[in-house]
Amino acid sequence: MDRPRAQASYEWFASGDLNGFFGLMFDNLTVLSFLAGILIFAFHFPAEIVYRKMFPGTALGVMAGDLAYTVMAFRLAWKTGKRNITAMPLGLDTPSTLGIALTVLGPAFLAMKARGLPEGQAALMTWYIGMSTMVTIGLIKFVFSFFGAWIQKLVPEAGLLGSLAGIGLALIGLIPLVDIFSMPLIGILALGIVLYNLVAKLSLPRNFPGVLAAVLAGTTLYYLSGATYAPPADPMGLSVPLPSLHFLQGFKESLTYLPIALPFAILTIVGGINVTESARVAGDDFKTRHILLTDAFATLLAGLSGGVAQSTPYIGQPAYKHMGCRAGYTLLTGLAVGLGGMLGAVGFIVNLIPRAVLAPILLFVAIEIMCQAFDASPKRHAPAVALAYFPAAARLLQIKLSNPAFVSPQNFQALISEPGKSLPELLVTIALGNGFILTAMLWGAALAMLIDRRLRAAGTYLAVLAGLSFFGFIHSAKPDGSLYLPWTLALPARQIPYQFGAAYAIMAATLLAVASRRPPSAEVPS
Repeated sequence: MDRPRAQASYEWFASGDLNGFFGLMFDNLTVLSFLAGILIFAFHFPAEIVYRKMFPGTALGVMAGDLAYTVMAFRLAWKTGKRNITAMPLGLDTPSTLGIALTVLGPAFLAMKARGLPEGQAALMTWYIGMSTMVTIGLIKFVFSFFGAWIQKLVPEAGLLGSLAGIGLALIGLIPLVDIFSMPLIGILALGIVLYNLVAKLSLPRNFPGVLAAVLAGTTLYYLSGATYAPPADPMGLSVPLPSLHFLQGFKESLTYLPIALPFAILTIVGGINVTESARVAGDDFKTRHILLTDAFATLLAGLSGGVAQSTPYIGQPAYKHMGCRAGYTLLTGLAVGLGGMLGAVGFIVNLIPRAVLAPILLFVAIEIMCQAFDASPKRHAPAVALAYFPAAARLLQIKLSNPAFVSPQNFQALISEPGKSLPELLVTIALGNGFILTAMLWGAALAMLIDRRLRAAGTYLAVLAGLSFFGFIHSAKPDGSLYLPWTLALPARQIPYQFGAAYAIMAATLLAVASRRPPSAEVPS
């Protein structure tokens, strides 16, 4: 079969593309809904900036990535002569979108207001910080797309996936679970449909998409129960995102959040490698570097255009293939999310559907991420995966306790300065939560190496932890997670870098000393 004939015979749109479109589109809308909910309701962020400035640029990145992946599917079909090529799905990265909302945008907004900036100016500055963070993540992804396989070999799955699973538990799972039970009648109905169809993999009548069924059933019951639609302030209207240099105004402030941005970027790079390999096994051999560079470009474009959430190639391309999808579902999703974000329709839909109905979709994502961490890691590394969960839990607790809605600024300062023989409990919680992704990755990696009897490698990871904790890359003693020279801190915060750093260094030195005296052994527990 010659190439032009193969190209003409590619069945780029099939009946399965409609199911795939609804699933992929609602995945993105769910993430956007929780991004808006966290900022507007948890941090009292001005809704107009979320809907009219953050959403359009974020949606533009999704559109650019999905359209590029659609073209790549056509090219692969043309090259191979296959008629059933399934495009790689791309959408907003759930862990980092929620993580950045909770650990970058929200805290930055509160910090700006605490400095005395008016609410509108603080919100704009936070938007610039979010843009700059996305540009930084896009550049990191571009550079590391050439070294993704090396990172994958350097850090074991227990560290990479365990840190992601901790985010799934604390940020993606627990927060939506609260939303589900805040409206239990509609939330549990939607959750039941999601668990029935997506988790138990039981088919609905006529193979109706489970995500769409959950959204329709829950939303219908919501309005039948007497609820009325409350539209956001001026959600509709054309807002075309254009690349600009506005991000430079938030660049200096965004460096504070680099320890959060860097791991999120690396995780999507490694995830992109994994999903491209799964697509190859399913029969669609996309070029890994092309997939990763496209994702980096989509994130960079979003950041330059006002977006505050990064994209990622989604896990599950084989599932979309099994569903009967080709390239139509990514084309439809890209256009729907992109144009909807620019026209304000995304904001309208996000407000139309209650969060309790969308929350089960995120809970499903959290369950999948947590299960994958154990399934993809060697069984013997299960304790290392579990250990990597805890820093994210500390981060969530810190977010709640540092919010003025829960603890007044005066009481908060008193709690982190309380005298005693041991370090103040809240100060330790802050330190454990700051840099939580890097902490989780390195904790998981160190324990995995220890389990494998690779004491030198474990000691090296602990030495890295000691160095990073000394300057606040992880375990920052400052509530905002910023870096510092430890001797410039006041007591008792100054004790954190010295005591944490010394503890890690002593553990590292001990393991390295034992390794030098211990005869090499190939024995690894099963």
